[in-house]
Amino acid sequence: MVGDPIPLRVDSCGKRTVSFEVRAPVAYFQNMEAIRGHVYRLKPTREQEVLLAQTAGVVRLVYNLALEQRRTWGGRPYGGGASRNFGARGMSGELSDLRKAFSWIGSVSQTAQNQALIDLDRAYANFFEGRAGYPKPRKRNVHDVFRHVGREISIRRLNSRWSEVRIPKIGWIRYRDCRTLRKMGDGRLNIRNATIRRVAGGGWEISIATRCEIAERPVPEACIGVDRGVAVPYALSTGQLEHLPGSVEKRDATIRRAQKQLSRRRRGSQRHAKARRRLARLKARDARARAHTAHVLARRLANEHGMVAIEDLRIRNMTRSARGTMEEPGKNVAQKAGLNRAILNVGWFGFERMLAYKLEESGGVLVKVPAAYTSQACAACGHVDAGNRDSQAIFSCTSCGAAANADVNAAKIILSLALDPDRYRRGSTPLLDVEGKAQAPCEASTRSLGERLDAVAWERENPGPSGPGRC
Repeated sequence: MVGDPIPLRVDSCGKRTVSFEVRAPVAYFQNMEAIRGHVYRLKPTREQEVLLAQTAGVVRLVYNLALEQRRTWGGRPYGGGASRNFGARGMSGELSDLRKAFSWIGSVSQTAQNQALIDLDRAYANFFEGRAGYPKPRKRNVHDVFRHVGREISIRRLNSRWSEVRIPKIGWIRYRDCRTLRKMGDGRLNIRNATIRRVAGGGWEISIATRCEIAERPVPEACIGVDRGVAVPYALSTGQLEHLPGSVEKRDATIRRAQKQLSRRRRGSQRHAKARRRLARLKARDARARAHTAHVLARRLANEHGMVAIEDLRIRNMTRSARGTMEEPGKNVAQKAGLNRAILNVGWFGFERMLAYKLEESGGVLVKVPAAYTSQACAACGHVDAGNRDSQAIFSCTSCGAAANADVNAAKIILSLALDPDRYRRGSTPLLDVEGKAQAPCEASTRSLGERLDAVAWERENPGPSGPGRC
């Protein structure tokens, strides 16, 4: 089992180290509904590929026209001076007139075009609420995507491997089946919508969003800490190191050669377009391999643990460019750019997002702790010192002499901080009385997982002010 317990130890000074005790499950996760997406690669005929591209192009045009109209006339008198509603409902009538005036627009599903107007409404809502920037026009070969509502989508099985999906105005398109969507024939899943998009390097895929019931299940009380890194993508407090597949490293070398080959092609030529498509296919395959690794690990952690602790990393700030300005140029720009690429390639935020929703579905909780000094604190005695790190991979405490893998030690510190959040309310960061260098050891929490989940829920509803030493 992944969560095998590490026995509680007592050192020569009588101090306890971190205890990762695996208890029997005592809580049960009640039934709930969730929306899940299932992505499949479509196998259209050549005629269907033309129709898919035509639909995506018309939907992109409708989106860009609505954006231009809203950007030009939004907030100003329109026509005779009367104000106009530039939302999806207000513009649906104008869309009907546009479809009548141009037959090639009317030949494409109106539902997909209405969904583009709804997307624009959501983009403006995100902008005004501060979640995103101002909406931008969609580009060809970048935003070739359209969506249909669930009532217009039909699915039928052909055999044990293949099924077909019916897309309005296009027809039945084959795709590889899976065991999850086979339940649709029993009525246990209903389709909310289906999004069709062009994938990098050519081809099309469909993402089917379904509403499903998650059955009641026991919530394990095992807890685990995860440290995210670059050399070792994921280190667990149980001592396991999770690496990316070996095929990813081999493919990285192939991608570099493909990039060099693309740079030698003349822009606008057929050979340049061919090299660009090949590079896009390699990068897409690489991204799928990384996402698969993250999905598998996140699912395993969610199934076997009731609480998973990670660092609260500001990834956007960590991957910000160090180039600077003309007046104040940055330092070590090339090294920082390489580190940024490595962080983004591992996909820290994607793994965090996967882990969050998988834990929510299984009744667990994701706890994020401050990242300060987690790589310098000793899990055996609590001593904090930059000299504890002999190298990137080796941790050797200068106080008690304990030696361990640096990433595993950091994962244990992360878990200990998550198990005892009450220390944050004492006005200082738990392990960090940095001036004296004499730290409290990472002691195990005596609270049950149920009490821990209640505390996390209370903290979310009642966020307290930051203390003087809080990170």
